[in-house]
This record gives sequence, structure tokens and C-alpha cells, in this order.
Amino acid sequence: MPETLEIAATASRRDWVEFSIALVAGLGLAVTAVFLCAVPLAGHMAASRDFISYWATGQQLVHGGNPYDGVAVTEIERAAGLKAGTLLMRNPPWALPMAWPLGFLNLRVAALLWSLPLLGCLLISVWLVRGLHGSPPGPIHWLGVAFTPALICLTMGQTSLFALLGLALFLRYNQTRPFAAGLALWLCALKPHLFLPFAAALAVWILLTRAWKMLAGAMLALGTSSAVAYLLAPHGWTDYLHLLRSPAVEKEFVPCLADAIRHWQWPQQAWTHFLPSLIASAWAIAYYWRRRTQWNWTHNASPLMLVSLLTAPYCFVYDQGLAIPALMDAAYRTRRRTLLIALALLIAALDAELPGVRIVSAWYLWTAPAWCAWYYAALRDPATS
Repeated sequence: MPETLEIAATASRRDWVEFSIALVAGLGLAVTAVFLCAVPLAGHMAASRDFISYWATGQQLVHGGNPYDGVAVTEIERAAGLKAGTLLMRNPPWALPMAWPLGFLNLRVAALLWSLPLLGCLLISVWLVRGLHGSPPGPIHWLGVAFTPALICLTMGQTSLFALLGLALFLRYNQTRPFAAGLALWLCALKPHLFLPFAAALAVWILLTRAWKMLAGAMLALGTSSAVAYLLAPHGWTDYLHLLRSPAVEKEFVPCLADAIRHWQWPQQAWTHFLPSLIASAWAIAYYWRRRTQWNWTHNASPLMLVSLLTAPYCFVYDQGLAIPALMDAAYRTRRRTLLIALALLIAALDAELPGVRIVSAWYLWTAPAWCAWYYAALRDPATS
């Protein structure tokens, strides 16, 4: 009889977990599906997303203009329907070849053709991460597919999902296909500020393990894209650095820990928002060094990535889609069902905030610490396998 009650209780907990995940995933994916269907039909939706910055950059490149010229980009975006403000592409110049083809397309077609690869990046990334853990049955991977920051990234047309795919490919192929894994790191380099502690540990790992094929793949990808970027915009790096030093960028508030500390303590010293990443990079090297003889990127990359997001010099909530591999890693390793329900509730809480909270609101300061806290709670659970 006790065994029967224990089995029933376990089944009940499993039912609640599956119900929570199905509810959160269903709502998130339904809203995203509606959005993707509406983009080709509503021009104002395409013009109001961050994607317009990439499209306007493509227009500048096709016509030989400065891709980081705020005045010229503003004119293009106003003509396309953006009502207020200016959205500028802030990716490094080696990302310019991605934006260039958009300059040959009208805004609606370009928005659709941009959204579909982003959706593919999310789905493939979750599939790769699930495969790293043996493709276990159950609905846990749906938490990755419906992770709110990733869906925000998809609807806004940001490039963080490309970086997520690069991270997932690296985790999958770093041992079996090091050159391909190195090529995949180029996708991570689209947003290098989100990977600083991760990159510090990776650099030491490459040197100690003599992973020269991986380094060659990364250098080839960066070198090729930089050469193409030079042909498209010969003064790209000068213009990019000028943009980063502009008052509009330096004084902008980004809802992340590093920028909040900078605005609080040193509002006139823009460089100080790199301090948390520098400290975290030292920690990352020490973290790797203590585990170097038993290093496993599938598991050890998780805290590196979460700390990288937590201490990034600037990081919007949609960039936190890069936490998916770490959260899935912990979700697969813990046996405590209540923690999975807690993660579903955190995602649902973020969903509930979206309609009334601007993307630059300080309210989003809670999200990156929440993913870190949940991850460490899952690993400290005595039932963790």
C-alpha cells in the first residue's frame, strides 16, 4: 500500500510539472506564432522592431553609406514607419555581411526572411542541447523553446538567437569536430560582450589543450567576415568606435547589473561597466583551472554562461536567451519536480510583465540573477544526479 501511494504521489507531481510546462510553452508559442503570421501583413510591426536597425544598415551598405551613421539611419527608419527614436545596429563590423543582403529587400519581406532563420536557430539550439543530454523523454525541452527572453528576441528581430546557435554548436562539436566548433564561435562573436568570462576560460582551455583546429576555425571565420566587412564599409571600425563613444550610447541606461552599478556609482565613467566582467573573467579562469583535468563543456559551460550574462557590460532581457543551455542542463540533472515548476513560474512571471514594461525598464534587473539563483538551487538539491 505505501508503494502504491508513493507511485501515485510521484505521478501527481509529474502531472503538475507537465501541466505547468505545457501551459507556459503553449501561451508563449501561441503569441509568437500570431506575431510571425502578422509581420508580413502589418508594415508598422516590422518598422517598430529592433530588426529595422539591421534593415536600415543594409540600406546604408548597399548605397555605400556609413552603417553606423545615426542621422542617415534615422532618416531611413522614419521613412519606413518608425515613429520615434533611432535604432542602430551595434554589432561589431564583422557582422555587417549579415545585414548587407537586407538592403536589397523591402522591409516586410526582409522582416519575414529574417524571422524564419531566427526561429530555426532557437529550435535547432534546443534540439542540440537536448541531444547533448541523451534526448531524454519528457517536456523539459519545451521550457527552452518557450523561454521568454528567446521569444522576445525572436519578435524583436535581435541577433542573440544567432549567438545561441553558435553556443549550442560549440557545445555539441567541440570534441568531435573542433574546426567546425571554431567556425560556430563566429556566431557568438556577433555579441562578444555577452561572452567575456566564457571567452576568458575558453582561451585558457584552447592554450592548455592545444585546440589549434578550433582556433583556426574561429580565426578563419572572423578573418573572412572582417575582410568582407572592409569591402562593404572601409571605415567600418572607425565609425563603429565613434558610435560607441557617442553620448547617446554612453549615457543610455541598459537594465543589467553592470550598467546599473555604473549609473549608480560612476555615471560619468562609461568604461566602469566593464568592471564586473573583468572580475568575473578572473573568476572564470580560476573556475576552469580548478577543474581542468575533468573539464566537460556540456556541464561546465553552464555557470560560465550564466555569470557572463549576469556581469555583461550591457545585456537586455532578450539577450538572456543564451541562458537556455545552462537552464536545460540543470533541469535535466535535477530530480526535484518543484524546481521545474518554479522555473515555469519564473518564465510565466516574465511573460506577464511584457505588456506594461518597456524593454529598457530597470524592472528587468531581476531576470539574470533569477536564472543564476535557480540554476544553483537545482545543483545544490541533494536529489541532483
